[in-house]
Amino acid sequence: MLLPVPALRAGEERTSRDTRVLLGVTGEPLATVHEVPALLARLTVKNMRQAPETDAAELLPVLAEAGRLFAKATLGGQTPEEYCRLQALASGVPVAVARGVLERVARDTESLGEAVRHQVPAGAGTTARWVRRGQVLSVIAPSNHPGTHGAWLQAIAMGYRVAVRPGGRDPFTPLRLVHALLTAGLHPDRVSLLPGGHAAADALTEAGDLALVYGGEDTVARLRGNDRVLVRGPGRSKILVDTEVDEAVLDHLVAEIAGDGGVRCTNTTAVLTTGDHRLLAERLAERLAALPAHPVTDPRAVLPVRPRAEAEALRAAAARAAGTAPDLVAAHPGEPLVPVGGEAVALRPAVFLLDRADHPALATELPFPCAWVAPWREADGMAALDDSLVLGLLTEDASLVERALAMPGVRTVVHGPVAQWWLDPYLPHDGYLGQFLNCRQSRLHARLHGGEQRLRLAPDARGEQLVL
Repeated sequence: MLLPVPALRAGEERTSRDTRVLLGVTGEPLATVHEVPALLARLTVKNMRQAPETDAAELLPVLAEAGRLFAKATLGGQTPEEYCRLQALASGVPVAVARGVLERVARDTESLGEAVRHQVPAGAGTTARWVRRGQVLSVIAPSNHPGTHGAWLQAIAMGYRVAVRPGGRDPFTPLRLVHALLTAGLHPDRVSLLPGGHAAADALTEAGDLALVYGGEDTVARLRGNDRVLVRGPGRSKILVDTEVDEAVLDHLVAEIAGDGGVRCTNTTAVLTTGDHRLLAERLAERLAALPAHPVTDPRAVLPVRPRAEAEALRAAAARAAGTAPDLVAAHPGEPLVPVGGEAVALRPAVFLLDRADHPALATELPFPCAWVAPWREADGMAALDDSLVLGLLTEDASLVERALAMPGVRTVVHGPVAQWWLDPYLPHDGYLGQFLNCRQSRLHARLHGGEQRLRLAPDARGEQLVL
């Protein structure tokens, strides 16, 4: 019997007449996913608004306990090890990634209170308040990496009710998190899990006061300009190598390109260099070509795995973007797609050699270790380094670092060989989530005829309110 993945509404598991069988990367069925229709998604959000307000002092211990349960407990009849196995088989991400997320969630939920406090503007206090923009946050979750779910845990810590539509390939991570939260004592109307198709996702996005949506270029373009929706799309993370390339630099680049299977938005997509770009690409290709292919549930697995048809489509997308640019990994022994059981194949890395810093392929991001290497000179300008979730700078040029910090299209600047996946829970990822979920509220007092009179004005476009 297949594992059921139910909807979770008001703390209860709900089945549906609309189901789909979730296949693993090997082609074997893993679970029966019960999908909610659009109308039920809207009704769930409506009911969640009735949940009682809960003080942060009560929420934070619940979240910390949920993190411990997520890491250690049997939840919904599933042990932590079984969760990791299923998550890997469904998503194609090496099983070590899910095991790491177990520990990360337990660690991060312990410090959620402090992490949230770091997001409050310095001016909030006696004359300004930091208040929620709404009650319910809708989350359209991805499947690329289980660690992305930490964001909506922050929203719960800020007092939001959260309704999650899981990604199509990974319902297991949010299902386990919701079970952990409910077991830890979170009010059942404060969190919901609503598997569903595109119609349900659109309905959920519209029904929530605010929405956090993960997606590709089409999603970003469709929702651009909607101030109720925070879209997290491709990262296009880059590294500029403006230093001697020794073994330590190569180690760093390989880790940034291929860490966690190369599926994170912070994995390096483009490598630009002031040195010999062909030599750098050749040395990178030699290193990356040596990464072994294993079944995704093997603890030695480091490469992502997909069903063959999906993997072939990804390789074809890379070839289209590359045009005539060669893949230097192809010069090393081994096929680009390595069979690892059933229909599953591991995607070997690709390193494409480009001839200029403005090559359009530098904007291509794919969910496997695929790097584009190009030359960069001062005359090329900073535009080639822009539009990056993370920009790594291996340079001693302080002015270059300052110019990068001034670019609004670069969300994080990493100076030196710091791991771009390194995450301080107190630092923003793609901006602070609290900047989207909350607004500033100014508060001024005046005495009038011995009494206090207040006038409340509607929020302006910046979400500010004035109280006199």
